[in-house]
Amino acid sequence: MKEYDVIVIGSGVGMNIVFSALSEGLRVALVDRGDVGGTCLNVGCIPSKMLIYPADRIVEIEGSQRFGINAKIKDVDFSTIMSRMKVPILQGRKFLRREIRNSKDLDFYNKEAYFVDEYTLKIGNELIRGKRIFIVSGSRIAVPPVKGIDEIDYLTNESVLELKKRPRSMIIIGGGYVAAEYAHFFAAMGTEVTVVEMGDRMLRQEEPEVSELLRKELSKRMGIFTNTETVETGRARGGYFVKVRDRLSGRERRLAAAAVMVATGRKSNADLLRVENSGIETDAANYVAVDRFLRTNKENIYAFGDAVGRQMFTHAGDKEAEIAWHNARNGEKREMDFDAVPHAVFTTPQIASVGLTEETAGRDHEILIGKAHYSDTVAGDTMAEKEGFAKAVVEKDTERILGFHIIGPYASILIQEVVNAVANRSSVNSITGCMHIFPALSEIIPEALSNLK
Repeated sequence: MKEYDVIVIGSGVGMNIVFSALSEGLRVALVDRGDVGGTCLNVGCIPSKMLIYPADRIVEIEGSQRFGINAKIKDVDFSTIMSRMKVPILQGRKFLRREIRNSKDLDFYNKEAYFVDEYTLKIGNELIRGKRIFIVSGSRIAVPPVKGIDEIDYLTNESVLELKKRPRSMIIIGGGYVAAEYAHFFAAMGTEVTVVEMGDRMLRQEEPEVSELLRKELSKRMGIFTNTETVETGRARGGYFVKVRDRLSGRERRLAAAAVMVATGRKSNADLLRVENSGIETDAANYVAVDRFLRTNKENIYAFGDAVGRQMFTHAGDKEAEIAWHNARNGEKREMDFDAVPHAVFTTPQIASVGLTEETAGRDHEILIGKAHYSDTVAGDTMAEKEGFAKAVVEKDTERILGFHIIGPYASILIQEVVNAVANRSSVNSITGCMHIFPALSEIIPEALSNLK
């Protein structure tokens, strides 16, 4: 049996731990059954954003008429867009493989692994044991138990990246951020898109008015069914059928499309790792259970990233890696503040949020709400942006910013100064007391904070 100072399971944000351990001269084992780089590099944020950027440009050009610009898109080369998307993936893999190969104290096990005993993993015919173990094993798509789903060649966030030809029509099952982003992309490419969501709205984690505005804007370019359950799928002439049922009326209807994409959320990989063999506890959803210091119930075993099922974003994973490594090496522990994790949804309109929603904040705090529309600023007016808005959630007594939500152009950029304020537990004055460039779009932030009621 090989013994290691550190075992890292997962080569996504787990690479942060690998490089930190190597820099301290420790002997490290990296375990990953898939391509190096994890979800983000290979099938997640990087490839999807490479696709969404040209989609944004298409929507922008198509909407330029309101400025007196009569532009027309002659052709969209789907094949070129898909090929361009793969460039950073291949470059990223190549870089990581080179770094792994050139690291003398690192053994890379590019195979399936699972726990067989405390601190012990089996990989093929080998056993390895670690003094410290970091579980960064990610997650995988959760496929709903729909009749006939296993009999069709449905697309996922992984297989969709292998498309060579644009589908003429597509049904997307699910209404989360993956569904919303790919619905935006394919609609911009010219695909006839239909979204089927079982809940009462898309993006349930967002503020209701944010979700509603997204539905309103996306509905101009695609069909959206909410409160709609997918009950059966199957093959049909020229593609597939999806039978759906309205959850309110009970009415059923049959939809047809050339392609079906499943984007119904994620599930834990803890079962594949057989973590119970090492005595590691999981939560009700089978994600690895950790405390606020990212420790499992087993001493010297930490878990973070998608493996723990909370705030499943790369930037969150990077911060968790920093905290987990610190806590593994120091007596004085640092907490992971999940409430300060921002996120963005790269649709058109774009969405960005940080902190608590009005509903969640109202459970434990007396709150004030402030809103401002893009059109309340000169910059928003120049953009003819009439629908987008920002919403602030503030604690009444302290004026501490508890949450902030934006829907509209450049939302993911605008949110950053509020992210800093939420992370630092700062008050409204930390933003309103500072100058903002006039006339710049960033004025929408202090504008919303000045309208508290």
